[in-house]
Amino acid sequence: MLPEFKSIIDLLQKFPTEQDCINHLEKIRWDGNVVSPFDPESKVYSCAGNKYKCKNSGKYFNVKTQTIFDNTKIPLVKWFLALYVFSSHKKGISSHQLAKDIDVTQKTAWFILHRLRYAFEHPDFQAEFTDHVEVDETYVGGKEPNKHKHKKTGKTQGRNTTSKKPVVGMRERNGNVYAKVVDNVSMSTIQPMIESMVPHGATVYTDEWLAYNRLSEKYLHHRVNHGAKEFVNQMASTNGIENFWSHLKRMIDSNYHWVSKYHLQSYVNEEMLRFNTRHNSASQRFNYVLGNIGGRLKYSELIEVGDKN
Repeated sequence: MLPEFKSIIDLLQKFPTEQDCINHLEKIRWDGNVVSPFDPESKVYSCAGNKYKCKNSGKYFNVKTQTIFDNTKIPLVKWFLALYVFSSHKKGISSHQLAKDIDVTQKTAWFILHRLRYAFEHPDFQAEFTDHVEVDETYVGGKEPNKHKHKKTGKTQGRNTTSKKPVVGMRERNGNVYAKVVDNVSMSTIQPMIESMVPHGATVYTDEWLAYNRLSEKYLHHRVNHGAKEFVNQMASTNGIENFWSHLKRMIDSNYHWVSKYHLQSYVNEEMLRFNTRHNSASQRFNYVLGNIGGRLKYSELIEVGDKN
């Protein structure tokens, strides 16, 4: 049975040493049946120092191999603490604050946070939709009044993407959210997204944006006219998905202050997982992420475009 913890103090008491962290990670990943990351069908030999050997490939591995912890020099005790505060704080945590909390450099903390966001991209974290689904778009980017004069772009109101990036979101009525950063909000972009996520025949609620004009061909489509200050029309509204937008923007504005377009999807994933696990306990969310940490993210992949943020 996995241990429960409700606070940082509980977490540190449950996992005081590196070996405790390794044992917990092995329990979640393998539950007593060690599987080789090089050949899942291979027999595995247990070796000293928490290592294992894959018989078929002849390669050695441990519980961190081919995960977000692969080749890390940071103790798992610090990784566990970072994951706990990152996933449980409603607005996340900045790399500067995390660096102070776990005693690493800001560069290291930034890399840790992006590896954790990378884990949040796992397909198991994506919402599934059935019947009543709200669809809406929002735009993320700097507010013109807050910019220096030489950085103002002008004419960025409405659906202008000059200095902002559009995000399309879907939310099951009173349920979970899926959101994706897109290049534009045209019908050719939005409608295929909806069709890939929402079963035909479901009820879909949107605003009056023209990209939704043909949804009635495959869905029961209801609209609200935001341009006319209409926010509820009988059962039709997009208040649910707009609630998620408010969480996303509060996270960015109050904690990160600014995110690059290149990394925006990672921040959307961060808030999406936090929102979709809002009814879970801190330890349930913590273990949920640990159970889906497959895949390695290299530092060079993060800095290919843009500045650190």
